[in-house]
Amino acid sequence: MEAVTRVEIMRSGHLGRWAAVAGAVLLTSACSQATGLAGVSAKSPTTAPPTGTPAVTATIPGPTPSVRHQAAAEQPPQGDDPVMVPPPKLSKYAYTFPVKGCRTTYQRKLLVLPKTTIWAPQGCEFVAPVDGVVDEVNVQNRWTPARDEGWTREGRFVTVVGDDGVRYLGGHLDSVAADVKPGLRVKAGHVLGKVGRTGNARDTGANLYFAISWKTGPAYWWVRRGMVEPWDYLDAWAKGNRTLSPREETLKLRAKLGETPPCTVQCAGRAQPSTPSKTPRPTPRKTAEKKDEIPDKETLNPTTVP
Repeated sequence: MEAVTRVEIMRSGHLGRWAAVAGAVLLTSACSQATGLAGVSAKSPTTAPPTGTPAVTATIPGPTPSVRHQAAAEQPPQGDDPVMVPPPKLSKYAYTFPVKGCRTTYQRKLLVLPKTTIWAPQGCEFVAPVDGVVDEVNVQNRWTPARDEGWTREGRFVTVVGDDGVRYLGGHLDSVAADVKPGLRVKAGHVLGKVGRTGNARDTGANLYFAISWKTGPAYWWVRRGMVEPWDYLDAWAKGNRTLSPREETLKLRAKLGETPPCTVQCAGRAQPSTPSKTPRPTPRKTAEKKDEIPDKETLNPTTVP
């Protein structure tokens, strides 16, 4: 009996040890599956079971942009400052607007003659529009409304023959500069006189009669009164394109019409009233037509005579 009991105890001891070993193995396996390498779980985290009420994710709108900010956002990006490009050089001559230091307006259409009236306050400076030589100077105002002779209509005036071969006339002057004489060499911008109301501008506002033509003798006064329309050139000179030259147009027109074309506009003055006289008058000699007569040399100081 005692032997049987001892065998059973030994068997139970072995079984206990085997049970302990098996339990340890099972425990180790369970731990390795749960934690993985280095104690990090190999399983994905469990998701909490859904409840009866579904979860709602709310999106909170941002602040609405103001009208000012929206307008600023719609503006195009600011660019660099514009690069100022000088106007193209159109000729070798440099010109300047013929009235200096005053606000002006002028006609841009053909009225009676191809000339323009530059309206400016009395006393503004009339200047040489280009380098050249003073050709004619008239310091006397001989125009009268009774006679209205064509060659006196500009009153006091100065003409300049530019280095470009073109003649420029400024008339209706209030005065002529003291140093301005025929043959005087001038640069563009040289003061020739002051804007006024002489000649047939007596009853108008102060202005400068400005005309472009070619050089002729003083007997052909209608040529100096204007042959080439000047406003395109005045526009260019006023806006900064100082090299637009009337030379080519002037030379073409002179070649077409001749240097001394006949007078066609405002050629004669008003007829003078006749007064009866008992004294017989001598028969006048045949002379050149009136249009070829040379005006008083005290009034006109030409450098050449045709």
